[in-house]
Amino acid sequence: MRMNFEKANKFIYGFIPGLLLPLLFMWIYLNRFYPHEIGFVEIIKEIFPGVLMGKVLLLSVIPNLLLVYLFYTLDSFKLAVGMITGAMIYLIPSFFML
Repeated sequence: MRMNFEKANKFIYGFIPGLLLPLLFMWIYLNRFYPHEIGFVEIIKEIFPGVLMGKVLLLSVIPNLLLVYLFYTLDSFKLAVGMITGAMIYLIPSFFML
């Protein structure tokens, strides 16, 4: 049975989570796997100018890409375009940091 996303198939409904989901995933990842007992902002300041920040940004976009695939299979193209547009804000700088 196919789910009907016609009412929620809007660009903005994909764009806002596309911006917030990588930040949430990055926060969870850094708090779980970073060895120091400092805050999130201090961790970002510590890893920012290096290659590690680019890798963390790329890793944080993975949940977005999984949701884009899900929305495309459910024929919710505007949601998927909003998610991928939100992810581009993280993807483009991460390629320059590598």
